[in-house]
Amino acid sequence: MRSPLGNPAWAALDGPHAPFAERKGQVLRYPPDVSPFHAVPDQPDAAVWQDLADLTGPATAVTVVGGVDLPLPDGWTVVAETPGVQMEGSALVERGAAEPGADPEVVRLTGADVPEMLDLVARTRPGPFLPRTSVLGTYLGIRRGGALVAMAGERMRPPGWTEVSAVCTDPAFRGHGLAGRLVQAVVTGIRSRGDQPLLHAAASNTDAIRLYEQLGFRLNRTVRFTTYRTPES
Repeated sequence: MRSPLGNPAWAALDGPHAPFAERKGQVLRYPPDVSPFHAVPDQPDAAVWQDLADLTGPATAVTVVGGVDLPLPDGWTVVAETPGVQMEGSALVERGAAEPGADPEVVRLTGADVPEMLDLVARTRPGPFLPRTSVLGTYLGIRRGGALVAMAGERMRPPGWTEVSAVCTDPAFRGHGLAGRLVQAVVTGIRSRGDQPLLHAAASNTDAIRLYEQLGFRLNRTVRFTTYRTPES
């Protein structure tokens, strides 16, 4: 049986995240205010392009995790293609706080915190985070002087796995280990319900990859995130 990590967005939307899934033919996607990610099956046929266009609408950006390995039809363009890495933490040894909530500075973020979360993401650019992304799982943060200065949370949930995402720290507070503490706290929560942690990072984000390796994550495979633009009509 193919690992759910081979096509994580599809495995999540066809599995634990099915309540969020919007479907058209061969295509699944998250609601546009939750995540930009679309997913296609492992072996789509050429009709997948029409399914993407019908689901998304004309002249609209469509981000497909893994891309579509079929010739691009007339009228479609590739807007961006981001090489990335997929890392998994099944062998990660938890350090520090052993129970969720044991780190006194780590707090659970709620809907009331979304404006601050969006502001932090805009300043640090960890990857896609939208007004309702936080509904996908638990998000944790650290405050200093009342202001949110670091956060991390959960995004895609392929069966048996949960993706650690939106790991970011205000530039003024980097170098203090906040991101590592938050990732550890998120991982503890993931494992408390029987899942294992995974994450994705842009291949160019070597600082983040180095941190994840220090925490115990290991490279599982390379991935790509391809953004297309649908035809004008």
